[in-house]
Amino acid sequence: MPVQLEPPRTLVQHIEDEGRALIGMWACAASPITAEICASAGLDYVLIDAEHSPNDLTSLLHQLHAVQAYPSSTIVRVPINDERLIKQYLDLGVRNLLVPMVHTKEMAELAAKRVDYPDTGVRGVGSALARASMWNRIPDYLNRARETITLICQIESDQAVQEVEDILSVDGVDAIFVGPADLAADLGIIGQATDEEVKSRVKHCIAAANKAGKPVGTNAFNPDVAREYIEAGADFVLVGADVTILARGSEALATEFLGDTGGPEPAGY
Repeated sequence: MPVQLEPPRTLVQHIEDEGRALIGMWACAASPITAEICASAGLDYVLIDAEHSPNDLTSLLHQLHAVQAYPSSTIVRVPINDERLIKQYLDLGVRNLLVPMVHTKEMAELAAKRVDYPDTGVRGVGSALARASMWNRIPDYLNRARETITLICQIESDQAVQEVEDILSVDGVDAIFVGPADLAADLGIIGQATDEEVKSRVKHCIAAANKAGKPVGTNAFNPDVAREYIEAGADFVLVGADVTILARGSEALATEFLGDTGGPEPAGY
């Protein structure tokens, strides 16, 4: 008899279990070693990025293997709202999927269809061959698949902010994530993610999600801003990234032992 398995809890279930905002960090180095270090650090979740990081399906699989042993939740950001890629990510065993650049209700509806099997969705059926069902060791996976997935739509344009209530109303959108960096760029103040114009829009989305009863996350590497968003009602917040911690830490060592190189302060994160 094959081993009978149960899928890990989703991000939504994790938030419900903790009853507080989850604190996490980005894993952007495309390395299973750094992903494992992040997952075992004691934070609540790790977000593995494939939009702005050199990840492919194989590197994602290695990282999913590496973090599986730890209790932290794992979110994976797909590079684009694409039916074929989303199918492959889900078949790899991604349980919490972040879809970027969702600007309208129609785009959110497409994402929702792409994470669900027919007849309500369009996800291709190949679970018997895939890690998603642990090769059919998760009982009744085809009928239970959707409950094992958290779909998170990323709000990162002023248009999306204006339409956030409509995006939240889509059946199948389980949570939203607000991206301050791209939002700042869309507002014409690129590199100023903590500007009050940006923060007011992030808080608008947080309030809308709270009203809709759906979790909402955001990115805030500034600790004071992170706490501000948590106090406003954010349910999951990213407060750092593997590559920026390495970059700033190595710069600090160079400054300590070699002196100030006179370079400019890093912009953005």
